[in-house]
Amino acid sequence: MSLEITGILKEILPIESGKSKAGKEWKKQSFVIDTNAEYNPLVCFGLFGDKVSELNGLNPGAEITVSFNVSSREFNQKWYHNLDAWKIKTLRNANYASDHPASDEDDLPFG
Repeated sequence: MSLEITGILKEILPIESGKSKAGKEWKKQSFVIDTNAEYNPLVCFGLFGDKVSELNGLNPGAEITVSFNVSSREFNQKWYHNLDAWKIKTLRNANYASDHPASDEDDLPFG
């Protein structure tokens, strides 16, 4: 199942890495977006392997569209769900320098 959702990038979590039982290296990075929905507006996604680079250059506050798959698996009679992102499209990147210009008294329109 492939889905898309748009929101504001709220947080980029640290990269997790390790080795599988088969000895293969893996890495994962999670990130959270705010969809501005009335109920449950925060959604956490995971990027795996080379897809971690999709977050390069993005800052919290960026408006993005995330393409993702939903998967579920059972372990010890409990079900666990994943939202696996595979593409991030930037609609508007946050640029704190231009969004919040430094206040300078010389720039005031009056003397």
